[in-house]
Amino acid sequence: MKLWVKILIALVLGVITGFLLGPQAEIFKPVGTIFLNLISMIIVLLVLSSMTVGITSIHDPQKLGRVGLKTLLLYILTTIIAIAFGIFFAKLFQPGLGLGLQATTEVNLGPTPSITEIILSIVPKNPIASLAEGNVLQIIVFALFFGVAINFAGEKGKPILEFLESLADVMYRLTSIIMEFSPIGVFAIMASVTGSFGIGVLVPLAKFLTTYYLACAVHVVIVFCGILWLLAKLNPIPFFKGMSDAIMVAFSTCSSSATLPVSMHCAQKNLGVSKNITSFVLPLGSTINMNGAAIFQGMSAVFVSQAYGIDLSWQALLTIVVTATLSAIGAAGIPGTGFIMLTVVFASVGLPIEGLALLAGIDRVREMVSTVLNILGDAVVAVYVAKQEGELDERQYNHDEIVELEGSDV
Repeated sequence: MKLWVKILIALVLGVITGFLLGPQAEIFKPVGTIFLNLISMIIVLLVLSSMTVGITSIHDPQKLGRVGLKTLLLYILTTIIAIAFGIFFAKLFQPGLGLGLQATTEVNLGPTPSITEIILSIVPKNPIASLAEGNVLQIIVFALFFGVAINFAGEKGKPILEFLESLADVMYRLTSIIMEFSPIGVFAIMASVTGSFGIGVLVPLAKFLTTYYLACAVHVVIVFCGILWLLAKLNPIPFFKGMSDAIMVAFSTCSSSATLPVSMHCAQKNLGVSKNITSFVLPLGSTINMNGAAIFQGMSAVFVSQAYGIDLSWQALLTIVVTATLSAIGAAGIPGTGFIMLTVVFASVGLPIEGLALLAGIDRVREMVSTVLNILGDAVVAVYVAKQEGELDERQYNHDEIVELEGSDV
């Protein structure tokens, strides 16, 4: 049985158990707390290693040139817009309002800082202290500089890079191990939450999922179709037809990385993007461009703040945008990573990490659409950059069905 099925079953059983036992279901709370502590345990080293290795993957900054600059700017811009959509729709429909949950640990958002203080606070004076304190934003900033420095160090930086690559692999493996216990943790947390607050806790989850799907649809229409129609001067319809194979693979695997070969095939054979552009833009996008995850992170932060009755200032929302952008960039294109990286966003503004349990049961259903959004975002940027660089075969783009039939004979 797949993990997501186990988690979904655990969520349902947890709700039923909590409903039947009522307040007595609090006996399961320590088990849920242990699971949450295990997740918190991996955040610091996971962020440091994965972010640094991600930066070092851009080996030669000069090689990026004009194409690289356009690609990176579009990836960052669409990610920021995605987060903004997530926050806006959560504020508009308020899916978490009325839950009235209480955090098991003290929630301290601290005094409201100015923009200058926010900027100054993200640059670490002592990276070791940042690691010890779990200051995620400072760890991310240090990882950015550290990764660039490793690249410039050349051969002498390779031992450090190999160590961090090994550490990243170990942390991903540790994440997988901890996630194997997630059905138990989700069951315990949902049982205790339902026992305390009743069966009504499920209604906001359905509302959250509906709101998320709506935000994704709006992002596709406004951002993706806008880039194709207004910037690239192309009809968006052939784009979606040409990417249909990749869409189905992404929907079923929930993995941008697993879908990458299919996305590259669709971009080249169906959309007419040159091999040079495809081989650079799409692999980079599968690593750093996560529009679906970005919407989820922005929306989840506001949802949990509403569920626990926490008022987020505009400075806190700005912090969420910055942190979610960087964590979406640092997330690997594998199932469940966006959910784990959400702990980074929560930590940046002091939201209770137990809020994750509310979303765990619906994460796989959410991630199906999220991954489709991720791979479409990569392909949109590839098409736009190819058009700008004169490396897009527009005849092939506009006749994707004929090309697909021809390509199948090869």
